[in-house]
Amino acid sequence: MAGNPKAQALRDRLAKGEFILAPGIYDGISARVADGMGFPALYMTGYGATASMLGLPDAGLATYSDMVGRAEMICSVASTPLIADADTGYGGLLNVQRTVRGYEAAGVAAIQIEDQEMPKKCGHTPGRRVVPAEDMVLKIKVAVEARRHGETLIVARTDARTAHGLDEALRRARLFEEAGADVIFVESPESEAELERIGKEVSKPLLANMVEFGKTPRVEAARLEQWGFDLAIYPGLGFSVAAEAMRRAWSHLKEQGTSIGVAVPQYRNMHELMGFPEVWDFEKRWAQ
Repeated sequence: MAGNPKAQALRDRLAKGEFILAPGIYDGISARVADGMGFPALYMTGYGATASMLGLPDAGLATYSDMVGRAEMICSVASTPLIADADTGYGGLLNVQRTVRGYEAAGVAAIQIEDQEMPKKCGHTPGRRVVPAEDMVLKIKVAVEARRHGETLIVARTDARTAHGLDEALRRARLFEEAGADVIFVESPESEAELERIGKEVSKPLLANMVEFGKTPRVEAARLEQWGFDLAIYPGLGFSVAAEAMRRAWSHLKEQGTSIGVAVPQYRNMHELMGFPEVWDFEKRWAQ
């Protein structure tokens, strides 16, 4: 089968030591905006995808079909490599195999799988429980074997820090490395000292989650790179500023009875962003 050039591009950047800064995108508009800005990768956030599709919390309510469909749509409109949240793999080992192959077919460059029990919960929220480390190791081995393109990256995330402490999270990280994961993601470290320790003790490419209003302190990319991280995702930045901008604009509309004078800047090139010029050109060529 033909390979995935986007996955190869992402893998090559990591091999060269280039730090990967990936904004969190969740729908077609956010994907198109970010795609035109020159980021080396985009990150499909489960929180944002679930919220924008279903209007519900990221609590295991979005299905495999929901998420692979959203990933396929994003890959179809964005040329930038996509790192996509695949929750727990949506079940057991056979589900993990199906998830990896489905995400690959959708065009995803890197597939993130976590060690939470089902139904999963959003990272940085309370009550998360993890499966035995050995169960997650098997999932990673299945994911690695299931991919049809060797360049596809498997991102292994552990949520063990919150309930079991950093030592257990790092023990799992080492097991995940040995199982063949390409990128390691230790979720919810709670201090800069913990981030530094993770950077020292994980040898494979390492992902940092710079989530808004979470347990982990937000740190500049330069310092993350200095500590040993290779990627940083910003899953909540886009949808949190978009929601606040909408709230302000609609408050103005309600109070003033007009959109004139709205203080929030508006995107002035929506037609171009969404591809209307291509539609108009097509219509001119085929006008009857």
